[in-house]
Amino acid sequence: MEKNNIRRMWLADQGDGTYQNPILYTDYSDPDVIRAGDDYFMVASSFCNVPAVPLLHSRDLVNWKVINYVMEKLPFERYDQPVHGCGTWAPSIRYHDSFYYVFVPFPDEGIMMCCTKNPWGKWSEPSFVKRACGWIDPCPFWDEDGKAYMVNAFAKSRIGFKSMLYISEMDPKCGEILNDGKFVYDGHETQPTIEGPKMYKRNGWYYIFAPAGGVATGWQTVLRSRNVYGPYEERIVMHQGDSPVNGPHQGGWVETQTGESWFVHFQDVGNAGRIIHLQPMHWKDDWPVIGEDLEHTGCGTPVLRHKKPDVGAEYPICSPAESDFFEEKCLGLQWQWNGNPKKNWYEMTGSGLKLYAQKKRAGECICDMPNLLLQKWPAPEFRITACMELSDMEEGDFCGLVSFGGKYALLCVIVKNGERVLQLWEGEIETKIEDCKSFQTIAQDFDRIYLRMQVKETKKISFQVSTDEYSFVPVGEEMLASPGKWVGAKAGLAAWNESSEECRGGSVTFDYFVFEPLEK
Repeated sequence: MEKNNIRRMWLADQGDGTYQNPILYTDYSDPDVIRAGDDYFMVASSFCNVPAVPLLHSRDLVNWKVINYVMEKLPFERYDQPVHGCGTWAPSIRYHDSFYYVFVPFPDEGIMMCCTKNPWGKWSEPSFVKRACGWIDPCPFWDEDGKAYMVNAFAKSRIGFKSMLYISEMDPKCGEILNDGKFVYDGHETQPTIEGPKMYKRNGWYYIFAPAGGVATGWQTVLRSRNVYGPYEERIVMHQGDSPVNGPHQGGWVETQTGESWFVHFQDVGNAGRIIHLQPMHWKDDWPVIGEDLEHTGCGTPVLRHKKPDVGAEYPICSPAESDFFEEKCLGLQWQWNGNPKKNWYEMTGSGLKLYAQKKRAGECICDMPNLLLQKWPAPEFRITACMELSDMEEGDFCGLVSFGGKYALLCVIVKNGERVLQLWEGEIETKIEDCKSFQTIAQDFDRIYLRMQVKETKKISFQVSTDEYSFVPVGEEMLASPGKWVGAKAGLAAWNESSEECRGGSVTFDYFVFEPLEK
């Protein structure tokens, strides 16, 4: 595989002063965004995947890269194993008094905070702002008088109700909530499932930007009041209208250096997860209007292509990392584990990634193995080729390429009775039922094999194998993808052992993991 021929799967910047939506065809769900000087930062939820809460950086709001994670591991022992749908929900990011703050909700444990003066460096260990079950989607806010507040929503699955927003006064250093707070908005009648609040102040008005109507079908609501505790007026400021962008909502407002307003939000597209859009925004009568308001109603619809933000300069076209030749000392920032990792799971050799086959627990399903190494889909269609060296495999090892979602599949080489066998496994997270769909002995004199996965039309997944990197043959039947719990489908690598009495078996080394466009 030639490294110099690798192409990016999705580029929003069109190179002519315009951009296309989505700006990221990747599952960076529940985004929030800020500007600090000439830098823009975005955070997103990551649920039980680790490291947690990806931090992205841009200089122009169109071209983004992952630069860090807010949490190196999830701070509770239960996440040493995957807890699908739990973990880090919708975070928020703010810059105040020389510190960057990220508030992260754990729906079962409470609201936590991490901070730093250097977003590229190490973030503080997470600390509780509020211990509570069912408190979600927090956002801090500092007023001109020095007082600080936190606005949040509620998860009905944990606390028994939703569609309510709550504000509490907070220690300005974000150490704790100072009072009982109060409910400031009830959306049951007109804004059902209102959640994800982000708080701002402009021209003496307090604003709460909050999505309503549900993830896949909703709209963007804005509330405003002259008092931090309300009462709040409401207005829908963006909806789908006649655009193909369903449920356009949940994100953050940001102002450029030149005074332009923009809104970053997600769209739930199913298998690929919650992809990221950028909308122009303007103000009319102290209300924001997001997207194109062709009928001048005060409620916009999403744009698909638009002039880039004016940030006072031009910057190179880029996108988050995808393919990996494993030449660095550390794992690339595109990778996350399925649970809290251990150092003995892998080794960067300088020319490859060595995965050690971890001992599989009795009765453990593939989907519940924490040492699955995964990354998000980067486009609606693509293929992945992974080169795997087999010489260090041992009896009972299972090592290969995984497609991971509500339905998942693993194309792997196993060592059984001293022979190498190629298998294709399929399973479902919900039922925990797994089946071997294909089984064939492969030539024993090959120490290297090439595994391929193809995704078509955002839903059709198929696998192929080769022993020479050029001639690939199909393995098994085409299957339909499905998203995970609150997350899009992922792709990645796996290695485990089912027969060793030790803590692990042998190992495999991956020379590369490469994304390519589908051949037309």
